[in-house]
Amino acid sequence: MFADPLRSALERDEWPDQPCDECPMSGAATKRAPARPDALQASDEKLIARCLQGDSEAWSALIDKYKNLIYSIPIKLGMHQDAADIFQSVCVDLLSELPRLREHRALPKWLMQTCYHKCLHYQRAAEKTVEFDPEAEDHNAALDATTAELPQHMLMQLQQEQILRDALLELPEKCERMVRLLFFEIPPQPYETIAAKLGMATGSIGAIRARCLAQLKKQLEKKGF
Repeated sequence: MFADPLRSALERDEWPDQPCDECPMSGAATKRAPARPDALQASDEKLIARCLQGDSEAWSALIDKYKNLIYSIPIKLGMHQDAADIFQSVCVDLLSELPRLREHRALPKWLMQTCYHKCLHYQRAAEKTVEFDPEAEDHNAALDATTAELPQHMLMQLQQEQILRDALLELPEKCERMVRLLFFEIPPQPYETIAAKLGMATGSIGAIRARCLAQLKKQLEKKGF
């Protein structure tokens, strides 16, 4: 889900006075390098087509686009130590299954479900206890690492988080960096530091952040959020 300060800022068409100390997208590796390859903005369909042609840059872009989504699932389940191994395992499965993926738009859900199954397998192998929704209709089914479906509340949260990631990628690079610096940094950084990283005067942040927020809202609306 969005962190409360970011959600409130979007609803009010303004930003909070200080950066947010909560990341709106649970998971690991939320920071990205300042330079953004054009491939990151390509559609899944185009990236997958290029991957199937052996394009290593497209494969890297596809993984970079969804790495936070994959990582966030074991993190949400408290499986911090296994997150990296689960991530690698999901990527291996994706590489082998990509030619058989019939509906490219279904890739995010496929990744979520596959990763969830991996988490359950790891949990069983290590004889750990993963927290499940106590209000789930079929708790026993949730424990089946082969057929279990993602709990509905987790599915909705993951989908919202990915919509935000995709919307950020649609922003001009400088706007994307500003949003990430304002809301994704832990611990939060003062405006002076953010301005220095963006190469602008501290006093100019206010006007630019308003324009960036307007563009972010537009992208979110286009994606049906």
